[in-house]
Amino acid sequence: MFIINYKNYEEISGAKAAKLAIVAQKVAKKYRVKIAIAPPHHLLGIKYTGPVLAQHTDNSKTGSTTGFVIPELLKASKVSGSLINHSEHRIAAKDIEDLVNRFRQLKMISVVCVQNVTEAAKYAKLNPDYIAIEPPELIGSGKAVSTERPELITESVKAVQKAENSTKLLCGAGIVSGQDVRKAIELGSSGILVASGIIKAKNWNDIVSEFAKAMLKTPSNR
Repeated sequence: MFIINYKNYEEISGAKAAKLAIVAQKVAKKYRVKIAIAPPHHLLGIKYTGPVLAQHTDNSKTGSTTGFVIPELLKASKVSGSLINHSEHRIAAKDIEDLVNRFRQLKMISVVCVQNVTEAAKYAKLNPDYIAIEPPELIGSGKAVSTERPELITESVKAVQKAENSTKLLCGAGIVSGQDVRKAIELGSSGILVASGIIKAKNWNDIVSEFAKAMLKTPSNR
């Protein structure tokens, strides 16, 4: 899994968001890599053939809950799933548990973001589809967790595997090159969660392609 988190960067405002979606779609097809995009909420209806994820979902009910984003309505709008508990939008443990359960019942993708191994172990027990390890001090830093703190990935992989379910680990924070991606995969990650490393790049096609090729077992043969 390769997730591109648009966040709310100016670089993807307006029509530019669709341009990045087109790039991701073409690269995913070319290299046969699963690429999901997480655009801002007002752009969740973006035209894209791969998974579209919400950047955040609220643990609120259907009905009279103005201003909240809820799983059931995301499902009805053909959104594939959501990031949960991103470092920039943390929520309570009870809400994380409830949301993972609701997404599972709806057969939607849940990606629980965590800051350390302890959280990885705790939330892996809920059996979300993915745990994304992102130490907050490295987010947007240009310093990849795979090179700065490789032990965090290996220990998180073990923590997730110890839960003995289908949850997989994704690596995020500071990824800016194919080398960062390759290192994360070698350390046991099942994919990546990237934002500024792609959004702020000068050439989206080049950087998305570089990351996608780095995820392949034999990138030189593609």
